[in-house]
Amino acid sequence: MLSVLKPIWTTKAETASRVRGRIEKVLDAAKARGFRGGDNPARWRGHLDHLLPRPSKLSRGHHAAMPYQEVATFVAKLRTREAIAALALELCILTAARSGEILGMRWSEINLDNNIWTVPANRMKAGREHRVPLSSRATAIVRHLETMKIGEFVFPGQARGKPLSNMSMEMMLRRMKVNEATVHGFRSSFRDWAGNVSNFPRELIETALAHVIGDKAEQAYRRSDALEKRRILMEDWAAYSTPQEDRAQGSRRSTT
Repeated sequence: MLSVLKPIWTTKAETASRVRGRIEKVLDAAKARGFRGGDNPARWRGHLDHLLPRPSKLSRGHHAAMPYQEVATFVAKLRTREAIAALALELCILTAARSGEILGMRWSEINLDNNIWTVPANRMKAGREHRVPLSSRATAIVRHLETMKIGEFVFPGQARGKPLSNMSMEMMLRRMKVNEATVHGFRSSFRDWAGNVSNFPRELIETALAHVIGDKAEQAYRRSDALEKRRILMEDWAAYSTPQEDRAQGSRRSTT
């Protein structure tokens, strides 16, 4: 266990902690089914906690992000991939959502009449319902997936009744030789673009990222989630993230 965890324990703290936890669950399951005996070598309390620094003392650091200037070029390459994980990753980029929110997306959360995706509170980090206005391209992706609808999840996995694997989008990045960015980092790409290029106010950008803004008193007075203003923001981000060739084709179509 130490040979597995030590190389990543201080440099990739969150990943290392997840690896340890998953190995512990696998070994516990194996013991329950009679495949092995003895103590679990991946157990933290009373075992590895004497050999490794506590996770709370390790810095989680920032998720590596792709520069926003490179996103459109990346999306162009992404669209050549015929895989559901590629569509999931593009939708994740377009909505600036967290990967877990995308992978757990259910058809019951989608309103294609109004192009709104409503993520329930129990699936949000802040524990508050979050409405996401779907841009034209995001809506097109969802409508395409609707033609292949299987079960409750928009992005179904190989196991029946389960969503796409939580590593599917990261693996897509690795297969595309993108090693200097993470899926979560695209939220930073969006934030940097919105702050450096767009003229939208900070409060609107933070709301699009589902960040809690201000103290409790300020939150109480802010009743609206500015959905329609955010729709313009996300449409602009989608346009910026669209490959140049697709933009030109769209322009030609609009003039014919």
